[in-house]
Amino acid sequence: MSIQINAAFDGGNIRLVAITGDRIDLEIAQDHQSDFFQWFYFRVAGAKGRKITYRIVNAGSSAYPFGWPGYKTRVSTDRIDWRMIETRYADGVLEFDWEGDSELVWFAYFAPYTMERHDALVAATALQPGVIHRQLGLSLDGRAIDCFSIGDGPKQVWLYARQHPGESMAEWWMEGALERLTDSGDPVTATLLAKATFHVVPNMNPDGTFRGHLRTNAAGVNLNREWHTPTAEQSPEVLCVRNAMDETGVAFAMDVHGDEAIPANFLAGFEGIPSWTDELGEKYYDFARRLAAHTPDFQVEKGYEKSSPGKANLSMSTNQVAERFGAVAMTLEMPFKDHDANADPEFGWSPERSKQLGHSCLEVLAEVIDTI
Repeated sequence: MSIQINAAFDGGNIRLVAITGDRIDLEIAQDHQSDFFQWFYFRVAGAKGRKITYRIVNAGSSAYPFGWPGYKTRVSTDRIDWRMIETRYADGVLEFDWEGDSELVWFAYFAPYTMERHDALVAATALQPGVIHRQLGLSLDGRAIDCFSIGDGPKQVWLYARQHPGESMAEWWMEGALERLTDSGDPVTATLLAKATFHVVPNMNPDGTFRGHLRTNAAGVNLNREWHTPTAEQSPEVLCVRNAMDETGVAFAMDVHGDEAIPANFLAGFEGIPSWTDELGEKYYDFARRLAAHTPDFQVEKGYEKSSPGKANLSMSTNQVAERFGAVAMTLEMPFKDHDANADPEFGWSPERSKQLGHSCLEVLAEVIDTI
């Protein structure tokens, strides 16, 4: 049987360039109406028992080519377990080999979190006692922007993820957080829900998720650059979430992402907003220090540069939310590589570890909720 490459499914992205013997050249497709690309996810049939070299020939032109050195491709034969395999990057080409005894094999930039799994998460969560489901609005392709409200405490906490759809670890984190928030027998959950009301948006970019985008929605718009002036025409996903935040207010907010280059979990804050105070900033720094002390899967040494005073980009959600509401706001970044300080040579940073970090973040939030 001839080798067949397919990405025509939920979240798929790859384009076949050529098959030459045991070498397959591929390209990642750009996000629709955008120059962004980096996410890939595809299936191979007909390669059983053959050692095939796969080459993504346009990797050097991707959005973040500096993220490829040290990166390892994820592979699965059942779409459940995703293991890392050795991956090479040179002269703008990402290359890896695979020889397996299965009829089918899937490769991905990171373990996918498809819209089908998202819909299952939404259905299961909505059935849990004490959970209120709201459809805040619709994406440009007409998909629901789902939000769950849990708890009845006075502190308003917003958790939202997947503004950048290719950062699938963000929704794995959300699955873990929702599992914990709906565990009625958990004492940490009980403490949090008595003191706070949680508003959880597990996927802000369902169109990009389904289309296999890295960073943008159906209009090619980066949602995390829309928070100052979102519009119904370009970024209804942000508009409906920000409007809902205006209704509730925000005391604490976490925007969950993935980072292509840094092999660590870290937080980015809101330094540089016009209304910055050291008192508010210390609440953010305290959360970060506590999280690092709480789990070996977090650290505070590596991360992004801080904005200079008055230079924060208010089109980004963390800065906008902190400025707009006086909130303790932050962006959580998880790696496509691994958390090197606590590495896993087989699975790297993984869905299960993403989910567990969601638990850890809630545990630390329970420690500080009275001070927020």
